[in-house]
Amino acid sequence: MGRLYLLRHAKAQWALPGMRDFDRPLEGSGCIDAGRTGIEMRLRGYMPDLTLCSTAVRARQTLQEVAGEADTGRIVFNERLYSEDAAFYLDLIRDNATGGSILVIGHNPMMEDLATALSGDGEPAALSTLGLGFPTAGLAVIGFPGSLDKAAPGKGRLEAFHIPTGD
Repeated sequence: MGRLYLLRHAKAQWALPGMRDFDRPLEGSGCIDAGRTGIEMRLRGYMPDLTLCSTAVRARQTLQEVAGEADTGRIVFNERLYSEDAAFYLDLIRDNATGGSILVIGHNPMMEDLATALSGDGEPAALSTLGLGFPTAGLAVIGFPGSLDKAAPGKGRLEAFHIPTGD
């Protein structure tokens, strides 16, 4: 069985004058939320074999906070996760499906589009929450009956959708 973890980067600051969108860092609350997502991953035993991460500053900082709390497996950065569409994300996942699970840290609307497309069915509460949108630091957990190299639209099951919450 393959398992895919889709994590949207945590909340980032607005761009300052002259700053590229790519270079926006996380807000303080974004760092906290990313850490909470890492804790949730550790507590639930979500341990990817591989993490594919956008090279945008906010995605790399999200990874850093998550990795401080949970095992993220081998890490591969991919610049194209910043700008490509959900179809590219899916191709990248298939091309890197050597283990049983992959964590992707990327951006919207690609995360929401991919999670929605892949989830043929799932836990009603998770589907309902995903239907409201894919918030920053949100984590979709999608299971597949076989290897992720065969992942395709409608073939996954949305097992859970986690949104970090304050205490």
